[in-house]
This record gives sequence, structure tokens and C-alpha cells, in this order.
Amino acid sequence: MRTNEEMFAELDAFIESVGSDPSEMIAILHTAQGIFGYLPMKVQKHIADRIGVNVSQVYGVVTFYSFFTMKPKGENVISICLGTACFVKGSDKLLAACEKHLGIRNGETTADGRFSITTLRCVGACALAPVMQINGKTYGNITEDDVPGILDSYMNRESAAV
Repeated sequence: MRTNEEMFAELDAFIESVGSDPSEMIAILHTAQGIFGYLPMKVQKHIADRIGVNVSQVYGVVTFYSFFTMKPKGENVISICLGTACFVKGSDKLLAACEKHLGIRNGETTADGRFSITTLRCVGACALAPVMQINGKTYGNITEDDVPGILDSYMNRESAAV
């Protein structure tokens, strides 16, 4: 497991590669989220200091874009598409089934850190509606009855954190 110092050094190397340019803030935030897994205030302050902007500007970008998060995500990130095609075909039922099966709500992470549930507006797979993704793997044309089996297959996998 990497130390905070190593992660900040990696982030600093990226910031230096783009010239500490505030116009690269989104790219820097994406990189930081990839390194740390999320964007806690400590990381946002560090980025603000490094690119010479007020931390409120960084915070504003982080809270504006839905793909940035200030909370740690689970090892397995479940994303339910709530775009029009998916919603019409029952993605709200997929979301409810995930919440019930895992005992958490949209935007939360299980106590053991294994699962997070998020929603998004479109994954570009409308022909497969309704769509659920887990760690980027797309499951299409599924029903709420399919959800427990899919989630159980991830529960039975060896945790990457072990």
C-alpha cells in the first residue's frame, strides 16, 4: 500500500507535467481522484496551493461535476443508469434492488468498504436498457430479479484489499 507522501509525490509530478496551469484543473482533479480514490479537502487544498488558485475554486469544480467525489468509494462501484431509456425500462427498480440487497442507499458505501452505489444519467448503451455497471463492466437488459445474483458474484470474490 502506498503512503500519502508517495501519492502526493505522484500528484505533484503530474501537476508539474502540465505546468501548474489552472486551466488544467479538471485533468489534475481526475488524476488526483485516480491516485487517492476520492478528493478529500486535504487534496483539494494541496491542488489549490500548487496551481495558485483559491481552494473555493477547486471545491466549486469538484462539487459541480458528478464524476468527482469527496467520499471514498467502495472496492466495487455500482452505477445505475437513470437516463430516459433506462428509466422507462425499469432502472429505478434496479436501483431499489441494489439498495435492498446491500443495505445502503444511493451515494453510500457499505460498512466493509466493498460496495458503493451511484447513479448516472447515460452510459450510451440505450439499446441494452436498463443498464447497470459494476467497476465499468456493463450489465444490460436486466431486471431487479437479476440483481442479487450479479451482486453475489462480486461478494464471493476475494477482496482486493486483503
